[in-house]
Amino acid sequence: MRAEISDLIRCSAVFLPGDPARSGRIALWQADGTPPGTPGTPSAPAAQAPGAAVGSDAFTELTVVTSDLRRTTVRALVLTVDEALPLLTRARAGAETGTGTGTGKGPGADGAGADGAAAGTVFWGAAALLALRFAARGKLLPGLSPAGHDAWRIGPLEAADLDEVRALAAAMPPGARCLPLNPEGPPRLPAAEPLLRAFLDAVADTLPRSPAAPAAAGGPAFAARPPERRPHLRDWTAEVAAGHDAGVRLSLRIELTPEPGRTPASPEAAEAATAAGGFRAVLQMHSPADAALVADAADVWAGSGAAAAAFPPGARLDALRALRRAARLWPPLAPLLGAAVPDAVELADEEVTELLGEAAAALAADGVQVHWPRALVRGLTARAVVGSPGPHASRRPHSSQDAHDSHDTAGSALPPGLLSPGALLSFSWRHALGGHGDLTPAELDRLAEANRPLVRLRDQWVLIDPAEARRARALQDRTLPAADALAAVLTGSAEIDGERVGVEAAGALERLRARLTGDPHEADEVDAPPGLSATLRDYQLHGLRWLARMTSLGLGACLADDMGLGKTVTLIALHLHRNGPGASTAGPTLVVCPASLLGNWEREIGKFAPGTPVRRFHGPGRSLAGLTPGAGEFVLTTYGTMRLDAAALAATDWGLVVADEAQHVKNPRSSTAKALRTVPARARVALTGTPVENDLSELWAVLDWTTPGILGRPGTFRARYAEPVESGRDPQAAARLSALVRPFLLRRRKSDPGIAPELPPKTETDHPVSLTGEQTALYEAVVRETLVAISEADGMERRGLVVKLLTSLKQICNHPAHYLGDGGATGGSRSGKLELLDELLDTIVAEGGSVLVFTQYVTMARLIERHLAARGIGTQLLHGGTPVARREELVDAFQAGEVPVFLLSLKAAGTGLNLTRAGHVVHFDRWWNPAVEEQATDRAYRIGQTQPVQVHRIIAEGTVEDRIARLLERKRALADAVLAGGESALTELTDAELAELVALRPAAGSTR
Repeated sequence: MRAEISDLIRCSAVFLPGDPARSGRIALWQADGTPPGTPGTPSAPAAQAPGAAVGSDAFTELTVVTSDLRRTTVRALVLTVDEALPLLTRARAGAETGTGTGTGKGPGADGAGADGAAAGTVFWGAAALLALRFAARGKLLPGLSPAGHDAWRIGPLEAADLDEVRALAAAMPPGARCLPLNPEGPPRLPAAEPLLRAFLDAVADTLPRSPAAPAAAGGPAFAARPPERRPHLRDWTAEVAAGHDAGVRLSLRIELTPEPGRTPASPEAAEAATAAGGFRAVLQMHSPADAALVADAADVWAGSGAAAAAFPPGARLDALRALRRAARLWPPLAPLLGAAVPDAVELADEEVTELLGEAAAALAADGVQVHWPRALVRGLTARAVVGSPGPHASRRPHSSQDAHDSHDTAGSALPPGLLSPGALLSFSWRHALGGHGDLTPAELDRLAEANRPLVRLRDQWVLIDPAEARRARALQDRTLPAADALAAVLTGSAEIDGERVGVEAAGALERLRARLTGDPHEADEVDAPPGLSATLRDYQLHGLRWLARMTSLGLGACLADDMGLGKTVTLIALHLHRNGPGASTAGPTLVVCPASLLGNWEREIGKFAPGTPVRRFHGPGRSLAGLTPGAGEFVLTTYGTMRLDAAALAATDWGLVVADEAQHVKNPRSSTAKALRTVPARARVALTGTPVENDLSELWAVLDWTTPGILGRPGTFRARYAEPVESGRDPQAAARLSALVRPFLLRRRKSDPGIAPELPPKTETDHPVSLTGEQTALYEAVVRETLVAISEADGMERRGLVVKLLTSLKQICNHPAHYLGDGGATGGSRSGKLELLDELLDTIVAEGGSVLVFTQYVTMARLIERHLAARGIGTQLLHGGTPVARREELVDAFQAGEVPVFLLSLKAAGTGLNLTRAGHVVHFDRWWNPAVEEQATDRAYRIGQTQPVQVHRIIAEGTVEDRIARLLERKRALADAVLAGGESALTELTDAELAELVALRPAAGSTR
């Protein structure tokens, strides 16, 4: 006979305890008193219970009490706890959602749940969920049952846990405990809480006993399922219980004792006696039933006092067990074990010192807290005060980042050289006792020379580790590099001698800190320079003022506004401000940018700063001849040219060096980044819309170029900030990094209130397309063959095969001709993506619109170009190999409306271009990092765009491309891996994970 779970949850249910706990059973019967059909799990032996007569192997007869207090006999199906858990949790879930049917009434039942499940079944379902939550939190303790069997139990339970258990027990319906205690006497039911605790223990005793448990447990005890008696473990399990919720908890109350044999005659004499006396530790006991109930062990042993009377008879034995364990952790407690009454133990000074440190931590880990007298002031607090350059201040010769001698603006009052890389700032220590103010040198000497843990100071007793006092006195003034000192005062702390201490600023450094951390909108009042032929928006004017303040202080800056918010015009305004009448920061500005942006920079300078000299240092015949140090000229060059001619550029005294699209130097070990660091300047500014594309090391690379040393060395930054922040394990590290970075990086987004209210709406749409038959066959064949090869490879060979697999699958998703390279037909009939692109472009072109089409593959772009040309659609293509002059012609032609379709290579054209003619952006294939796609979209969605922008992402349904798209949206763990490392992160997947990622799944509605 078999039954569905939906039938079983409508049955009445009771729990039959057993010894050991795991032998307990759940009994179920139907409304007519007959058992349900046998579920699809192995039959369980019948359970023995009071008043039960065993029937067949899986059934038993039970005497139960009905809701009208009558006895009746039912024939029940008996399940083990692990067999019953799925049924019970399903019953509880069904009751919450109200999805079940039926009446649930029958012998012993007291009504149905919301889904028709019997209330008893619903209750035991709630109990099962509670037990599973406890187990998931590791609330499992080993013990022995009354019969001597090894048995796990739920524990230790905190006060909130006990409240939850008691609340659930109070809600137990009669039908969940309808077995009479005495088959012959009055129909008395078992108490609810003990029965619930027995069930919780049964779940706890069942779950850990998997086939792998013996290996994990180191032996058969508490691992094997068959009941075994283990009386030799009784003492050990009792000691475990004594230290947790089954026994008492201990604590130590530390008291001051006067000098032996001396009776103080006055308050002054009492102080002298205490100073000459010592300490003792008084043993206290905490009740397991009520943590707030505390009594001295001496009172419990004597049985005196109301608190002592509340402890159970076995409390003294439990206390001794706990004391024995504590004495192993801290031997000075051992004399209490041999005492007739373990009341208190006298402590030597060195033992008190131990309790001030590691001994207290070890005892606390075992549940033994140490309580000190409230009148004592404990411990020293230290903080470092960093001030103006001390006697060790020095200056290095003029270097690539000489911080332009810290040129002051009005009111800055910063001494020359304060922020130059060679300056060393002195710091001193201030020590305090609690909140009682700083200690004087004489007071610190007194603490160090007392050589005792108890010292009288400022009319109060001070408890301090003598070694700590001596270390405090021994600290000497030190020096910090300027960048380290500034970082310390910005974050408010520094790691010194392996310890994190608070840091305060003094003097000029404090004035600088106040300026940097003040309201960013209250920057120096700088107006738009007279030579600027533009009206700056409010946020652009704020950006100009911020840049002017940072560069005037000798500090670099990173302007990280979203693409299209006008970073270029803001930088042009900064150049004009620094070269205005009476400015002390005059000098040429070098702009280093991708080759595709040279023309854009030249046009923007001519438009917004007419008459300002500008030259390109790029291509054959490039020269810096005639460039004068005081001239307010712009020089434009590319990253490639800068790398080749770094020496020539380094020979010029630049007033300002700008790294546009600064993510190009996010790898500090690259030759481009190294070359850029050799070019000197009185100020450095980085421009980027994505200061962090993949991980925080890129942020380090950018800011360490603008303001060298501010984030420390790479390894230190990784250990102190990047790893704790990226893992999410240290929120304080994230807060410190935010405080450190905030003054040097200004980030505004288009979505920020008031930033770009005139921008039209942007709509993003994912277009899923099915693979054609040819694409499906190619996809499955490549997956099948490459996974076999991957399973047989390792190391670099395996990683290479994974990257090849992912690339091949993306090419197949694009078009068979892209993967095969066969030069065959490129019609839409071979590719679902190309077919959809045709439909989109037909509509857009017919409406007179313009569109950008991005792909990460130049080969695919050429295929699309050839296909559209055959269809008579005007198009043009820009990729990494397009010459600079030709790039500018293509941009001008598209902006003039000469061609409706602009095909672009994602990496070569995803940044810097202004293509506001487009009202549509199509991403033909998905990039592994959404930030790169967003930058590409911002070629159209930027300041100056007047029409709504439609973003179309074409995704091959059911493929790896589809899976990555979904993961990126949900930001799951694999999505984080993709964001952190692109395809290279996926090379670390196991064979099974990789197979799951690339498997081809039928599209929705497909009959495949």
